[in-house]
Amino acid sequence: MADSAQDILGEIDRQAKTPLYLQLAAILRDYVSGRAAQSSPIPSERDIAARFGLARMTVRQAIDSLVSAEILDRVVGLGTFVHRPKVDLQVKLTSYSEEMQRRGMVPDAKVLDFELVPAGASIARELQLHEGQLVVRFRRLLLADGEPMSVDENFIPGYRVPGITDDPPPTSLYNVLGERYGLVMEWGEDMIEAAAAAPAIARQLKVENGAPLLKIQRHAFVSGIVVDYSVSYYRADRYKLWVPLQRPGARTSRPYAANRRR
Repeated sequence: MADSAQDILGEIDRQAKTPLYLQLAAILRDYVSGRAAQSSPIPSERDIAARFGLARMTVRQAIDSLVSAEILDRVVGLGTFVHRPKVDLQVKLTSYSEEMQRRGMVPDAKVLDFELVPAGASIARELQLHEGQLVVRFRRLLLADGEPMSVDENFIPGYRVPGITDDPPPTSLYNVLGERYGLVMEWGEDMIEAAAAAPAIARQLKVENGAPLLKIQRHAFVSGIVVDYSVSYYRADRYKLWVPLQRPGARTSRPYAANRRR
Protein backbone atom coordinates (compact mmCIF):
# COMPACT_ATOMS: atom_id res chain seq x y z
CA MET A 1 0.00 0.00 0.00
CA ALA A 2 1.27 3.49 -0.86
CA ASP A 3 2.24 5.95 1.84
CA SER A 4 0.01 8.95 2.45
CA ALA A 5 1.01 12.10 0.59
CA GLN A 6 1.26 13.69 4.03
CA ASP A 7 4.38 11.57 4.58
CA ILE A 8 6.21 13.45 1.82
CA LEU A 9 8.42 16.06 3.45
CA GLY A 10 9.18 19.45 1.92
CA GLU A 11 7.31 22.50 0.71
CA ILE A 12 6.88 24.40 -2.52
CA ASP A 13 8.35 27.91 -2.64
CA ARG A 14 6.05 29.91 -4.90
CA GLN A 15 8.37 32.92 -4.78
CA ALA A 16 11.33 30.98 -6.19
CA LYS A 17 12.34 31.22 -9.85
CA THR A 18 12.57 27.43 -10.11
CA PRO A 19 9.48 26.03 -11.90
CA LEU A 20 6.95 24.39 -9.58
CA TYR A 21 7.23 21.01 -11.26
CA LEU A 22 11.01 20.95 -10.81
CA GLN A 23 10.63 21.83 -7.12
CA LEU A 24 8.14 19.00 -6.71
CA ALA A 25 10.39 16.61 -8.64
CA ALA A 26 13.23 17.38 -6.22
CA ILE A 27 10.95 16.79 -3.24
CA LEU A 28 9.75 13.47 -4.67
CA ARG A 29 13.32 12.45 -5.48
CA ASP A 30 14.30 12.99 -1.82
CA TYR A 31 11.20 11.12 -0.68
CA VAL A 32 12.00 8.11 -2.87
CA SER A 33 15.66 7.96 -1.84
CA GLY A 34 14.92 8.41 1.85
CA ARG A 35 11.82 6.31 2.48
CA ALA A 36 10.39 4.24 -0.32
CA ALA A 37 11.58 0.72 -1.12
CA GLN A 38 12.08 -0.50 -4.68
CA SER A 39 8.79 -1.33 -6.44
CA SER A 40 6.67 0.29 -3.70
CA PRO A 41 3.86 2.56 -4.90
CA ILE A 42 3.95 6.28 -4.31
CA PRO A 43 0.86 8.35 -3.44
CA SER A 44 -1.53 9.15 -6.27
CA GLU A 45 -1.27 12.28 -8.38
CA ARG A 46 -4.52 13.50 -6.85
CA ASP A 47 -3.21 13.14 -3.29
CA ILE A 48 0.14 14.75 -4.13
CA ALA A 49 -1.67 17.65 -5.81
CA ALA A 50 -3.82 18.16 -2.72
CA ARG A 51 -0.82 17.87 -0.37
CA PHE A 52 1.16 20.63 -2.15
CA GLY A 53 -1.71 22.71 -3.52
CA LEU A 54 -0.69 22.13 -7.11
CA ALA A 55 -2.53 21.41 -10.33
CA ARG A 56 -2.66 17.77 -11.43
CA MET A 57 -0.85 18.76 -14.63
CA THR A 58 2.08 20.12 -12.60
CA VAL A 59 2.25 16.92 -10.56
CA ARG A 60 2.13 14.81 -13.70
CA GLN A 61 4.94 16.86 -15.24
CA ALA A 62 7.11 16.30 -12.15
CA ILE A 63 6.43 12.56 -12.16
CA ASP A 64 7.09 12.36 -15.91
CA SER A 65 10.54 13.86 -15.35
CA LEU A 66 11.31 11.24 -12.70
CA VAL A 67 10.05 8.44 -14.94
CA SER A 68 12.38 9.67 -17.69
CA ALA A 69 15.24 9.68 -15.16
CA GLU A 70 14.39 6.06 -14.19
CA ILE A 71 13.60 7.05 -10.60
CA LEU A 72 9.93 6.14 -10.91
CA ASP A 73 8.04 3.62 -13.05
CA ARG A 74 4.53 4.31 -14.30
CA VAL A 75 2.38 1.21 -14.87
CA VAL A 76 -0.81 1.90 -16.80
CA GLY A 77 -3.86 0.98 -14.76
CA LEU A 78 -1.87 0.31 -11.59
CA GLY A 79 -0.13 3.54 -10.62
CA THR A 80 3.38 4.88 -10.15
CA PHE A 81 6.10 2.93 -8.38
CA VAL A 82 9.65 3.39 -7.17
CA HIS A 83 11.94 2.28 -10.00
CA ARG A 84 13.37 -1.19 -9.79
CA PRO A 85 16.56 -1.61 -11.85
CA LYS A 86 16.27 -4.11 -14.68
CA VAL A 87 18.64 -7.02 -15.14
CA ASP A 88 20.62 -6.64 -18.35
CA LEU A 89 19.91 -9.59 -20.61
CA GLN A 90 23.19 -10.36 -22.34
CA VAL A 91 22.69 -12.66 -25.28
CA LYS A 92 25.36 -15.33 -24.93
CA LEU A 93 25.69 -19.07 -24.40
CA THR A 94 26.04 -19.12 -20.61
CA SER A 95 23.88 -20.69 -17.96
CA TYR A 96 21.20 -18.77 -16.12
CA SER A 97 22.80 -19.66 -12.78
CA GLU A 98 26.13 -18.18 -13.84
CA GLU A 99 24.50 -14.95 -14.99
CA MET A 100 22.48 -14.43 -11.80
CA GLN A 101 25.45 -15.23 -9.56
CA ARG A 102 27.53 -12.71 -11.48
CA ARG A 103 24.98 -10.09 -10.51
CA GLY A 104 24.98 -11.07 -6.85
CA MET A 105 21.52 -12.64 -7.05
CA VAL A 106 20.48 -16.09 -5.84
CA PRO A 107 19.27 -18.22 -8.78
CA ASP A 108 16.65 -20.92 -8.45
CA ALA A 109 14.38 -22.89 -10.75
CA LYS A 110 11.06 -24.69 -10.52
CA VAL A 111 10.83 -27.60 -12.95
CA LEU A 112 7.49 -27.62 -14.75
CA ASP A 113 8.14 -30.48 -17.20
CA PHE A 114 11.00 -32.91 -17.81
CA GLU A 115 9.95 -35.68 -20.16
CA LEU A 116 10.40 -37.48 -23.46
CA VAL A 117 7.68 -36.53 -25.96
CA PRO A 118 7.11 -37.07 -29.69
CA ALA A 119 8.14 -34.01 -31.69
CA GLY A 120 5.25 -32.16 -33.24
CA ALA A 121 5.58 -30.64 -36.68
CA SER A 122 6.97 -27.27 -35.51
CA ILE A 123 9.51 -28.72 -33.04
CA ALA A 124 10.63 -31.33 -35.57
CA ARG A 125 11.23 -28.54 -38.08
CA GLU A 126 13.25 -26.46 -35.62
CA LEU A 127 15.44 -29.44 -34.62
CA GLN A 128 15.67 -30.80 -38.17
CA LEU A 129 14.05 -34.09 -37.15
CA HIS A 130 11.22 -36.21 -38.47
CA GLU A 131 7.84 -35.54 -36.95
CA GLY A 132 7.17 -38.01 -34.13
CA GLN A 133 10.82 -38.52 -33.17
CA LEU A 134 11.37 -38.37 -29.42
CA VAL A 135 12.66 -35.14 -27.93
CA VAL A 136 13.42 -34.12 -24.36
CA ARG A 137 11.12 -31.36 -23.21
CA PHE A 138 12.59 -29.42 -20.28
CA ARG A 139 10.41 -26.57 -19.05
CA ARG A 140 11.32 -24.42 -16.05
CA LEU A 141 10.28 -21.32 -14.17
CA LEU A 142 13.50 -19.43 -13.44
CA LEU A 143 13.76 -17.26 -10.34
CA ALA A 144 16.22 -14.79 -8.84
CA ASP A 145 16.09 -13.93 -5.15
CA GLY A 146 12.83 -15.87 -5.04
CA GLU A 147 11.12 -13.77 -7.73
CA PRO A 148 9.94 -15.18 -11.10
CA MET A 149 12.11 -13.93 -13.95
CA SER A 150 11.38 -16.12 -16.98
CA VAL A 151 9.78 -19.30 -18.27
CA ASP A 152 12.20 -21.39 -20.35
CA GLU A 153 11.35 -24.40 -22.50
CA ASN A 154 14.15 -26.45 -24.09
CA PHE A 155 13.81 -29.20 -26.68
CA ILE A 156 16.71 -31.61 -27.29
CA PRO A 157 16.77 -34.58 -29.71
CA GLY A 158 16.25 -37.69 -27.57
CA TYR A 159 18.84 -39.77 -29.42
CA ARG A 160 21.49 -37.24 -28.42
CA VAL A 161 20.92 -37.65 -24.68
CA PRO A 162 19.99 -41.31 -23.93
CA GLY A 163 18.85 -41.89 -20.38
CA ILE A 164 18.77 -38.24 -19.36
CA THR A 165 15.18 -38.40 -18.12
CA ASP A 166 15.99 -41.45 -15.95
CA ASP A 167 17.71 -39.09 -13.53
CA PRO A 168 16.34 -36.03 -11.73
CA PRO A 169 16.15 -32.84 -13.80
CA PRO A 170 19.55 -31.14 -14.08
CA THR A 171 20.21 -27.93 -12.20
CA SER A 172 22.36 -26.72 -15.11
CA LEU A 173 21.27 -28.13 -18.45
CA TYR A 174 24.32 -27.07 -20.44
CA ASN A 175 26.70 -28.48 -17.84
CA VAL A 176 25.04 -31.91 -18.07
CA LEU A 177 24.99 -31.79 -21.87
CA GLY A 178 28.69 -30.98 -21.93
CA GLU A 179 29.99 -33.20 -19.13
CA ARG A 180 27.82 -36.29 -19.66
CA TYR A 181 27.15 -36.23 -23.39
CA GLY A 182 30.04 -34.18 -24.79
CA LEU A 183 27.64 -31.64 -26.27
CA VAL A 184 29.43 -28.34 -25.70
CA MET A 185 27.45 -25.57 -27.38
CA GLU A 186 29.67 -23.81 -29.90
CA TRP A 187 27.40 -21.09 -31.22
CA GLY A 188 23.77 -20.11 -31.39
CA GLU A 189 21.18 -17.96 -33.10
CA ASP A 190 18.55 -15.97 -31.23
CA MET A 191 15.34 -14.44 -32.54
CA ILE A 192 14.03 -11.77 -30.19
CA GLU A 193 10.57 -10.25 -30.30
CA ALA A 194 7.98 -8.60 -28.11
CA ALA A 195 5.12 -10.76 -26.82
CA ALA A 196 2.07 -10.39 -24.62
CA ALA A 197 1.71 -12.68 -21.62
CA ALA A 198 -0.83 -15.43 -22.21
CA PRO A 199 -2.85 -16.39 -19.09
CA ALA A 200 -0.73 -19.46 -18.20
CA ILE A 201 2.57 -17.59 -18.61
CA ALA A 202 1.17 -14.58 -16.74
CA ARG A 203 0.28 -16.76 -13.74
CA GLN A 204 3.73 -18.32 -13.61
CA LEU A 205 5.54 -14.98 -13.93
CA LYS A 206 3.08 -13.17 -11.62
CA VAL A 207 2.26 -10.46 -14.13
CA GLU A 208 -1.01 -9.20 -15.60
CA ASN A 209 -2.57 -10.99 -18.58
CA GLY A 210 -1.22 -9.32 -21.70
CA ALA A 211 1.78 -7.81 -19.87
CA PRO A 212 4.77 -7.15 -22.16
CA LEU A 213 7.38 -9.90 -22.34
CA LEU A 214 10.61 -10.50 -24.21
CA LYS A 215 10.34 -13.71 -26.23
CA ILE A 216 13.59 -15.32 -27.31
CA GLN A 217 13.80 -18.37 -29.55
CA ARG A 218 17.26 -19.95 -29.64
CA HIS A 219 18.95 -22.56 -31.79
CA ALA A 220 22.21 -23.81 -30.24
CA PHE A 221 24.65 -25.76 -32.40
CA VAL A 222 27.34 -28.41 -32.01
CA SER A 223 29.38 -29.15 -35.13
CA GLY A 224 26.84 -27.30 -37.23
CA ILE A 225 23.88 -29.39 -36.00
CA VAL A 226 21.02 -28.04 -33.86
CA VAL A 227 21.25 -29.72 -30.45
CA ASP A 228 18.99 -27.43 -28.45
CA TYR A 229 15.96 -25.40 -29.46
CA SER A 230 14.47 -23.21 -26.74
CA VAL A 231 11.72 -20.67 -26.26
CA SER A 232 12.00 -18.28 -23.33
CA TYR A 233 9.63 -15.63 -22.03
CA TYR A 234 11.29 -12.91 -19.94
CA ARG A 235 9.49 -10.34 -17.83
CA ALA A 236 9.95 -7.02 -19.62
CA ASP A 237 9.76 -5.17 -16.29
CA ARG A 238 12.79 -7.10 -15.02
CA TYR A 239 15.01 -7.27 -18.11
CA LYS A 240 16.56 -4.94 -20.60
CA LEU A 241 18.39 -6.23 -23.64
CA TRP A 242 22.09 -5.37 -23.93
CA VAL A 243 23.87 -6.11 -27.20
CA PRO A 244 27.47 -5.00 -27.89
CA LEU A 245 28.03 -3.78 -31.43
CA GLN A 246 31.16 -3.66 -33.55
CA ARG A 247 31.69 -2.33 -37.02
CA PRO A 248 32.53 -5.11 -39.51
CA GLY A 249 36.28 -5.38 -39.94
CA ALA A 250 37.06 -3.29 -36.86
CA ARG A 251 39.28 -4.73 -34.15
CA THR A 252 38.84 -4.07 -30.46
CA SER A 253 40.12 -5.60 -27.26
CA ARG A 254 37.50 -3.95 -25.13
CA PRO A 255 36.29 -6.37 -22.41
CA TYR A 256 32.62 -5.45 -22.64
CA ALA A 257 31.34 -7.49 -19.73
CA ALA A 258 34.03 -6.23 -17.36
CA ASN A 259 33.90 -2.52 -18.20
CA ARG A 260 30.25 -1.79 -18.84
CA ARG A 261 28.06 -0.27 -16.15
CA ARG A 262 26.03 -2.67 -14.04
